[in-house]
Formats: sequence, C-alpha cells, structure tokens
Amino acid sequence: MSSPEQPITTAVVTGASRGFGAAIAAALVNRGHRVVGVARSAEALADLRRELGAMFVPTVADATDAETARTLIEHHQPTLLVLNAGATPAVRPVHEQSWESFSRNWQVDTQHAFHWIRAALRHPLAPNSLVVAMSSGAALRGSPLSGGYAGAKAMIRFLASYAADESRRAALAIRFAAVLPQITPATELGAAGVAAYAERQGIDTATFAAALEPLLTPAIVGAEIARLCEDTGNLDEPREYQLTGHGLHALA
Repeated sequence: MSSPEQPITTAVVTGASRGFGAAIAAALVNRGHRVVGVARSAEALADLRRELGAMFVPTVADATDAETARTLIEHHQPTLLVLNAGATPAVRPVHEQSWESFSRNWQVDTQHAFHWIRAALRHPLAPNSLVVAMSSGAALRGSPLSGGYAGAKAMIRFLASYAADESRRAALAIRFAAVLPQITPATELGAAGVAAYAERQGIDTATFAAALEPLLTPAIVGAEIARLCEDTGNLDEPREYQLTGHGLHALA
C-alpha cells in the first residue's frame, strides 16, 4: 500500500467486475491506487468492493457510452486508464454468423476504447498519465471462430497508436500502450475459445491448452499491468506488448 509520503493516484478500470479486469483492479489497489471499477454488474462490483475495501470505487455504468467516459474522467481525474471492457464473441465460423453477432466486438470493445481514448485526449488527462488499451493476441493471428473479434481488437491496437501520435503532436505527454493477451482457458471468454478451437482441431481441450503453457492467468495479467503502470518509458512512443504466461514482451 502507499506510504504517507506517496500521493494516492486514481485509476479507472473498465470491465472491472470479472476476469482480467477484476485482477487488474486488485493488483492496482494492492499497490496503493484508488481504483474506479466500471462495469454493468452491480452485484459483481459489490463483491469486489467487499474484497478490496474502500480503495475500490464500484461504478455501475455502460463503458461503451461516450458520456460515461467523459464524465468519469472529469469527475475522478485519473492518471491511469485501463480499457478492458469487452463482449464475449459468438463462437462459430464466419458463414454461421449474422452481421449482428459478427460486429458485436466492434460495437462493445472497439467503441468503448474509442470513446475513452477520445475523452482522454480531449479532456485531457494530466501529463505523464497512462492509457492501457487491452487488445488481444488475435489481433496478430486472426480468430476464424470469433466473427469480427480479431479485427475489433486490431483496431484497438491502432487506436492506441493513433492516440500516442496525437498526444505527441499536441505536447500532452499522455502515454498510451496496447497490450495483446494470449488466449487462455483461465477466463470464461478464453475457455469458450479454447474449447471451440480444440474441437475444430479434433483434439481435447487439455491437449490444446498444453500448447499454451505456461498459461496466462488473471493474476499474471493484474501483476503485469500494474508493473507496466510504474514504467514511465518514452512519452513520445506508442508501446505495444504481447502478454503470455511468461509476462509482457514488447512487440518489435
């Protein structure tokens, strides 16, 4: 926790009620940050509040709403944004998708990242603030059983890069990083994907998951994102990382 000499900083984490988001919130609270956790599930946020204590501020809201992004940034004045909210994709091949299921992650994951990144630049966040945009390893390799998921996550990666350039051009000194986690059966979303791809390859889920070892867990994600937040780095350069069970690895 923070010592009396350390000022308490505020972080906003979207999609904070479960999985990676809850783990990131917990890791940041444990390092002395006040964390505003944004999600739609009041019950799950309340459970997390009981676990993490008063340094966690549950906020029931739709992270895809532009006004939510603007008002929460203005009210809480965060120096850290972790953009983690996302929808579970429809797991089926492209010819069995509807346009609505195919575009689901564009409407949730990408739209939410767009609104929050836009608000971070327009408010703007304080110099040396950090915005971490959670993308996916699917942005590099595709995801043929997840509709538009891979493209939506690739766009989040691009958005972080575009925003870093605009921050540099306007001398805002806001840092942006895109993080691309590896698929993992350790989350509800990842478990569904692992099961689907194992079936597609004609193998069992344990065999498929063994190829991913060491598995990425929410605890690893929380620890690595918290560590990333403490690394000032180069303010003028967008940073991109793959995240596996071995931790963060900078993309070339």
